Amino acid sequence: MRLAILPLLALGICSGQTPGAALNVYVIDVEGGNATLFVSPSRESLLIDTGNAGAAAVRDAGRILDAIKDAGLQQIDHLIITHWHGDHFGGLAELAAKIPIHEFIDHGPNVQPGEAADTFLQKTYAPLIAKAKHTVAKPGDKIAMAGVDVRVVTSAGQTIKTALPGAGQPNPYCAAYKAGDNNAEDPQSVGVHVTFGRFRTVHLGDLTKNKEFELMCPNNRLGTVDVLLGLHHGQASSNSEVMVHALRPRVAIMNDGTRKGGDPEVMKTVHSSPGLEDLWQLHFSTLSGQEYTVPGLFIANTIDDPQPTMAIAPTPAPPPGPGAPPAPVHNGTAYWIKLSAQQDGSFTVTNARNGFSKTYKTGR
Repeated sequence: MRLAILPLLALGICSGQTPGAALNVYVIDVEGGNATLFVSPSRESLLIDTGNAGAAAVRDAGRILDAIKDAGLQQIDHLIITHWHGDHFGGLAELAAKIPIHEFIDHGPNVQPGEAADTFLQKTYAPLIAKAKHTVAKPGDKIAMAGVDVRVVTSAGQTIKTALPGAGQPNPYCAAYKAGDNNAEDPQSVGVHVTFGRFRTVHLGDLTKNKEFELMCPNNRLGTVDVLLGLHHGQASSNSEVMVHALRPRVAIMNDGTRKGGDPEVMKTVHSSPGLEDLWQLHFSTLSGQEYTVPGLFIANTIDDPQPTMAIAPTPAPPPGPGAPPAPVHNGTAYWIKLSAQQDGSFTVTNARNGFSKTYKTGR
């Protein structure tokens, strides 16, 4: 009998972890915001951000709840709000009213004062964290999830100082680095590196080029990953070669919107990244046009009122400001991209809109 029991203990069955079960990741469509749900084989959950604020909050909370239901969850164990921008904390009040959230994780105080963020922090967030566990993340912290290693690598403008296991090699892309402009809050983003057996992924919120340089130069402190998540919606204030090319992802999954992200500069960087096999997008981006976009098989959502033809050249974004036309939206059925990773390093990505699925066998 002992010979039969010991292998079961080694497989983790006693802790509720099913042999061969996957780490599942839902990249949820919140119209160019962010909401990414991790579900471990032990049924623990980590949600990164909660979509857009304002009139879109109810819609985006509903989309997140759809993914939570699909995953069979009854609670959110850990919630990271990467930074205090409305496309990352919106929908939280509506979500928290529908499902228990046990731990709130953030980078600390808002450093880009604004009425929307400051009102949210005072009237919504403070009462929520008063009734639950609240953690101000620091680089190097671990978020406890059985069977999954989740490490904070950036927070509050700081980065890890010691390389992750297996990383630390000189980064050859540092020499060509060019600094970029950014607002005050994006560089504060809480970023996490996730390891599941031989599988590795990273989500860095809206971390900007200058912080990418601090994290990755002169030595690459993250090593390589199988999947790069988020990519700051595909915006050019992030996604330098210092980061993307050094990580050498096999797959990138971009949380872009119809007219947010997918910038030509970023698309060229991603498509030229060494070892990249595929880019998946939450939306077709008019800023990419046919020139830089990926095949529709790899795009989860379109728009409610598509144009009769798709321009070949990228469409320039209108100047920002109160006179800018509203971005096209997709208020109908929203589709996620689902990533299922195995401990041997293999993983499968599925487009919920068309059912297209592709498996990436162990490659490193």
